[in-house]
Amino acid sequence: MDLFRKKPLAIPQNAGSEKLSKTLGAMDLTMLGVGAIIGTGIFVMTGVAAAEHAGPGLVLSFIIAGFACVLSALCYSEFASTLPVSGSAYAYSYVAFGELLAWVLGWDLVLEYGVAAAAVSSGWSGYFQGLLEGFGLHLPTALSGAYNADKGTFINLPAVIIILLISYLLTRGVKETARFNAVMVVIKISVVLLFIFTGVFYVKPENWTPFLPFGFHGVMNGAATVFFAYIGFDAISTAAEEVKRPQRDLPIGIISSLAICTVLYIAVSLVLTGIVPFQNLNVSDPVSFALRFVDQNMIAGLISIGAIAGMTTVLLVMLFGQTRLLFAISRDGLLPQSLSKVSPKTHTPVRSTWMVGGIIAVMTGFVPLDKLADLTSIGTLFAFLVVSLGVIVLRRTHSDLKRGFRVPWVPFIPILSALTCGYLMTNLGRHTWIGFLVWVAIGLVIYWLYGYRRSNLNSKK
Repeated sequence: MDLFRKKPLAIPQNAGSEKLSKTLGAMDLTMLGVGAIIGTGIFVMTGVAAAEHAGPGLVLSFIIAGFACVLSALCYSEFASTLPVSGSAYAYSYVAFGELLAWVLGWDLVLEYGVAAAAVSSGWSGYFQGLLEGFGLHLPTALSGAYNADKGTFINLPAVIIILLISYLLTRGVKETARFNAVMVVIKISVVLLFIFTGVFYVKPENWTPFLPFGFHGVMNGAATVFFAYIGFDAISTAAEEVKRPQRDLPIGIISSLAICTVLYIAVSLVLTGIVPFQNLNVSDPVSFALRFVDQNMIAGLISIGAIAGMTTVLLVMLFGQTRLLFAISRDGLLPQSLSKVSPKTHTPVRSTWMVGGIIAVMTGFVPLDKLADLTSIGTLFAFLVVSLGVIVLRRTHSDLKRGFRVPWVPFIPILSALTCGYLMTNLGRHTWIGFLVWVAIGLVIYWLYGYRRSNLNSKK
């Protein structure tokens, strides 16, 4: 029984109903990356991370988490430019480490994208309902949140509707999706810049004292928490088969989107903790709250619109990444082949898109998701760790392979990336680790009962 059989190093040339359309360029990918990264992390999690973990040292948490992501982004860029196929880290590990680890990583990414989309849609619903209340409109309590008998809520209807609308958009074609995403990205970056340039005039340096109220350990806990804010740049690589010049454009999209977002995160965290004492930031809308704190209520309302646009693009890219991941796994035979069927009209995997949208809509509609951000973070960190080590392995096993981008200082950079991700994983809580291991165990059972026997590699024996 060969659990570590490796996929041949050949770029699949899809034919017939499984052909994806190559329509994306470097700007599209950069916009997708920014669309995925700036959302819940900047509009929701900054406040909690400052109040409970890092205080004004939140800026260091973002720098540390960003540093870990930059190292991983370099490794992703090399893989993406070398193996421009759908599936992201799953496809890379299939070549570098073999089928078993590829399946575990693919199953892990299913968790990352799915839970992230469900959690973000809940945040989207909160901001949307707040916007409605600003116009004097109120949803019935039963339709305003996931099932909670004590609060009288039954279903989070706005979250369900936005997931289904985005699923519909994804079925219309990747170029149409990219255009919609670009419009939303322009709106939310404009709003973030508006906050920075307005809020800087209300900064009081005394609010930055003490700078590390919870010590450096709090900064590291904050880094592990706000790592959720950076999740998304890896989803760019899932679009590899839909990129016109993947060897050139994928590294540009991955690195540039991460650089843009890191600068914005650092600026926002400095301004935010400079306006409001960190103890007061444990709120669901810290960026809007900061502007209301200094009586800039009109701009605070605009921030809410930006937050809705921001979280919409995060949902868009998370669902996009999830469908392309399932497309790749299904094409390899580890999941039912029906999930890799592509519409001849729109060149999108319509069936898997609606399946993903339906499952996530049910999750976000009925299941409380308050504690799932860390579960998404641990899944992403694990993927980054494996990809980083995979660069070293592929350099040794396929040293002559043409690479559109090369990580500098191998193996130092990949090892540092893996160690950084591993250290951030140790800063996540016990319950997060238990949830992650349970998910992996479920995936191993599915692989044993279905994937191993149905694998395309198994059928070629």
